Amino acid sequence: MKMIGLREIRLKKGYNQLKVAMDLNISREAISFYETGKRSPDVEMLIKLSENFNISIDYLIFGKEFEKK
Repeated sequence: MKMIGLREIRLKKGYNQLKVAMDLNISREAISFYETGKRSPDVEMLIKLSENFNISIDYLIFGKEFEKK
C-alpha cells in the first residue's frame, strides 16, 4: 500500500528521504519503498514514523485523519 501521507508530511517539513532514514536508523530505500508502495512497514515502524512526525498512523497511510462516520 502506498503511504500517501508519509511523502506529504516529509515534504511539508522539508526533509529528504535520507534524513528521515537516518533519524529512524533504516535505509533511504526503505523510505522510498514505503512511499511508493513497493514495501509496507511493520507495525513497529508505523509507530516510529508516527512519533517521528508527530502525526497519526491514519495520516501516514491515507494522507488525512480518520473520519468517524
